[in-house]
Amino acid sequence: MRILVQRVAEASVAIDGAVRSRIGRGLLVLVGICAEDTDEDIEWLAGKMLRLRIFDDADGVMNLDLAAAGGEALIVSQFTLMASTRKGNRPSYVKAAPEAVSRPLYDRFVDCIERHTGRRPATGEFGADMKVSLVNDGPVTIWIDSKNRE
Repeated sequence: MRILVQRVAEASVAIDGAVRSRIGRGLLVLVGICAEDTDEDIEWLAGKMLRLRIFDDADGVMNLDLAAAGGEALIVSQFTLMASTRKGNRPSYVKAAPEAVSRPLYDRFVDCIERHTGRRPATGEFGADMKVSLVNDGPVTIWIDSKNRE
């Protein structure tokens, strides 16, 4: 499982021209799922994401996590995070889990965030053609892969 975490001043998801979700200051998290992912990957990534100290404290130092900063989260499924560009110029998505596997894992990831924070994160719509808008704050963008725990 891979996530791309972006610290944002604001972010939103629109589907067919209508805004589905919108957040203010917080994290926009794009989620890619492969067939081998498990609940252990979900727990590890959710915990890592929620503990990232990437918000400024009173001294302007990135020292606060999402909760301490009073931020919100917007979680969006994105199978293209599992792309492989190893051969040629056309990305391969064979590592991306099929919907029957990825949708329940995505839902469990969202549930895990809610369980840890006590509030439901904003979401996109799984499998929809979404228009994601954001104001990346910093910019701060962090890639985290549960199979490559650096």
